[in-house]
Amino acid sequence: MLILGFKKSRGEVSVKILVSGSSGLIGSALLPVLKNEGHPVSVLKRHHAYPDHDQEPFIQWDPESSDLDSNNLKGIESVIHLAGENIAARRWSPKQKAKIRDSRIKGTTLLSETLAKMDSPPHTLLAASAIGYYGNRGSEILQEDTASGTGFLPDVCRNWESAAVVASKRGIRVVYLRFGIILSPHGGALSKMLLPFRMGVGGKIGTGQQYMSWISLDDAVGAISHALNEQSIQGVVNVVSPNPVTNSQFTKTLGKVLSRPTLFPVPSFAASLAFGEMADALLLASSRVKPRQLLTTGFKFKHPELETALKHLLGK
Repeated sequence: MLILGFKKSRGEVSVKILVSGSSGLIGSALLPVLKNEGHPVSVLKRHHAYPDHDQEPFIQWDPESSDLDSNNLKGIESVIHLAGENIAARRWSPKQKAKIRDSRIKGTTLLSETLAKMDSPPHTLLAASAIGYYGNRGSEILQEDTASGTGFLPDVCRNWESAAVVASKRGIRVVYLRFGIILSPHGGALSKMLLPFRMGVGGKIGTGQQYMSWISLDDAVGAISHALNEQSIQGVVNVVSPNPVTNSQFTKTLGKVLSRPTLFPVPSFAASLAFGEMADALLLASSRVKPRQLLTTGFKFKHPELETALKHLLGK
């Protein structure tokens, strides 16, 4: 059965897909692709969220109160679960850390348990996770079977993924999408870097030797399609480019693409003072992640190299 295809051939049928987190960076790029391919798409929507969405049918849910009616999910064949609090939205206070953790674990638990109780559950659940699972690992090459690290983000990711195990036990094909740094000028890390770099005041962070495992937004959406199509894929998929770079390399490449100098480094202590624990986990930590499952199952990256990816994203 076709789950999803970006190039649908004559005679192939559309598939009813449910998407959570559809207003986020990845979800907002994914939805038009699904719609343009003719797939009926519904979105999971909190009672108070984006009431003027782009006219997709919606199903209401509330993870905080465990509110999701399985009757509303009848006929759904694939689920793409992307919802979760933005980890870089604000400084990590105890309250914010709880919000980051709960938004992922409560939502995934509610969705997975609801799907598992259905008489005819969806065939596939793609559940978002993150390479934060691995923690700060220096230059170690990290693949899907690498053990998790220690700290707040690895702990969140372990529990986030564990929350979907109930769906797997029900016979649903579960894929854990461990997203790296998504590059887009419209959101995420790159969008925040553009102003200082364009002003010529960008530079490496800390030593610059920490690895950044990145992927273009186009390839992230493509990897989702690939994971849906390839029935052999189960378990963890690292959604990153095959060519991670150090922060110093990233800085030099972005400066080159923008034709700007990169002479203003941010010392580690300054990053920690400005962002607290979040700096240590997101800006100074090193994760050298490889997308083994994507490569071995034949996924073709549009932008495997950083310079060509940045030129494409920034119209250079």
